[in-house]
Order: sequence, then structure tokens, then C-alpha cells
Amino acid sequence: MFNISEDSMKHSLYLLLTLVLLFSCGKPKDGPADEQLLTQEQLTKLAVDAKIYFKAVPDKMPGSETDTPELIALGEKLYNDVRLSLDNTISCNSCHLLNDNKAGVDNKPVSIGVGNKNGTRNSPTVLNAGFQFVQFWDGRAKDLAEQAKMPVLNPVEMTMPNDKEVVKRIASVAEYKEMFMKSFPNDKGLVSFDNIAKAIAAFERTLVTHDRFDDYIKGQSDALTQEELKGLDIFINVGCTTCHTGALLGGNIYQKMGLIHPYADTVDKGRYDVTKVETDKYMFKVPMLRNVALTSPYFHDGKVAGLEDAIIQMAWMQLNKKLTPEEAGYIAKFFNALIDKKREKKETAGQCVKSGRFGSDVF
Repeated sequence: MFNISEDSMKHSLYLLLTLVLLFSCGKPKDGPADEQLLTQEQLTKLAVDAKIYFKAVPDKMPGSETDTPELIALGEKLYNDVRLSLDNTISCNSCHLLNDNKAGVDNKPVSIGVGNKNGTRNSPTVLNAGFQFVQFWDGRAKDLAEQAKMPVLNPVEMTMPNDKEVVKRIASVAEYKEMFMKSFPNDKGLVSFDNIAKAIAAFERTLVTHDRFDDYIKGQSDALTQEELKGLDIFINVGCTTCHTGALLGGNIYQKMGLIHPYADTVDKGRYDVTKVETDKYMFKVPMLRNVALTSPYFHDGKVAGLEDAIIQMAWMQLNKKLTPEEAGYIAKFFNALIDKKREKKETAGQCVKSGRFGSDVF
């Protein structure tokens, strides 16, 4: 009676399965589907240990005390302005995407600059960046303002020839003249490279995230699922806290990449390229793990696509520990608790597809 094509039937079935999975992939509830994986004694000890190694993310970043709404608005506009690049194609947001609640990265192994030039390192997230003790993988910038200047003048990234050309271009925009006047009244609205960087840094200081792990650290014992708690327990007991501690679970020390077993890529010598000190070879800033489940691919060169693969490699290289896929899977589950709440809902909706439980190759 009805002439329904095979393709139409497949499409309808796909949509039906998608809806079912979207509604079934939310945060697991306590009960049979989320059975207790740790004893009560282990859970009690875990809560104590977690407070020893970690802290909740503060509400405000250092230096934000004097940031005004006008300065932040100016910084946001500059952050998204492609005029900071030589050919008007690249903005800060091109490599550190924030639109649609993205996680402050481009999810590429290395970013693409002006003229389709490939960068040499993976772009880290800008979320919570101002809490770190230094900026960039090699720590060559001491703070957000200093960091903001470097990509603009980098010959592989935004490729502006010098800071004078940057100032000239921004100062020629009528809207900016008024915004700089409101943002820097004591400086008579001066459009300078320093003030451009200060404004961008002020905007970036608003990029503070809060997640369910913060709630757990603050005493909400049911904030994490049983699988996430199991992953946290393994994370601590394996020794990941040797480097990943504090509010960001990282971002506060340098460490050698390949501390015990060498990393495959030995071309990038990390901090050594900045200091030329022999002991700094292959030293990199320990990356923060907040929102790490959203920031693939991984490592300074972006050569590891999967989170569980990255976990297994790090345990072996840094700790001489051979994790099983199951152990790595639990740790990856724990990392889901580090996703910003504003971004978690969106991530949960796509989790089935990303985890391979339901892919486009079903048919």
C-alpha cells in the first residue's frame, strides 16, 4: 500500500534510535544501573584523599578584581576580531573556540595559521587558563596579557609584522576608539599593544568553569557516579597526582614528557627551546585536566586522538604503570566529572556517538 524506500526506512530508524539513546545517555542514577563499585570504607577514604590533592576551582581568577565590564567587553570583541591577523582571517577564537559553549580549543592536532600554515603544537584550552602558573606549553609567557601578544606577531599564526601595525589597524576602527576610552579612562583611551593585550586578558579571566567534581570536593558525596568515583580512586592510587593536583588538576608545574619511558616524538624539546638549559629538555607545563574530555586530541603535539589511549600512554611513560583498558576507561569516566556544567549537557547528548555505542556506520 505504502511505497516507502529502504533509505527512508533506515533514516527513520536512525532517528528513532538516536532519540532513544539521547534520553538514555544522561548522568546515571544511583541504583542497579549505577551499582556501588567501592566499599563504604573506600568511599570515605577517597573523599578525604581528594581534598588532600585537589581543590575546587575558585570563582574568580587572579587579577580580575579591577576588571571593569567595559574592559571585558572590549577584550571579548578583540578576542573575536580577525583584524588582529595579517589577512583578516584568524582571530583568537579561531584556535580557541568559545562560541556555542565550545571548550576553548579547535580539536585539531595543531592549529592552522594565516596562509594555511601548520603550527607546531596543540592549542590548549583557554578555559581557566589564567589560574595556571605560566602560559604556553613551554611557559614562555608569564601571564595572560603577555600570552595574548605572542600569537598576533607569530609568523606561523596571525603573522602581523609588528606591534605598530596592530595598533594602527585597531585604532582606525571608529567603534574601538569609544571602547578604549571607556576601558582605559586613566590612559585617555590610548590604543596601544599593551592595552589590547590587557583587554583580551580581562575577557579571558571571565572564562572560569565549574563542574560536578567541584561539588564533590565541597562535600556533595553524590555529585559523581559510581564509575566516576572508581576512576578517581584509580587516578589517585596509580599516582597520577604526582603531577595533576590542585584546583586545575595540573597547570602548576613543569614535568619531563617521557620521565621513565621516552615519548615517541623527541623533535620538540619543550622548555629547552626557551631556556637552552640542558635539564629543561622535554620539559613541558603539566596540562590541566579540567574539561579534558572535550579537548582532544592530546599531548603537546596533538598526536594522540583518544582519551583512554592518552591515559594509558601517560601512566606508562611517567609512572611505569601498565593500565588495563578497563582501568583507563574508569579514569576517563572520572574525567567526565571535570566537564563544565554549561558544557556537560551538550556533551552528554553526543556521548553515545563519540563513545562508539551508536555511530553513523550502523547501517
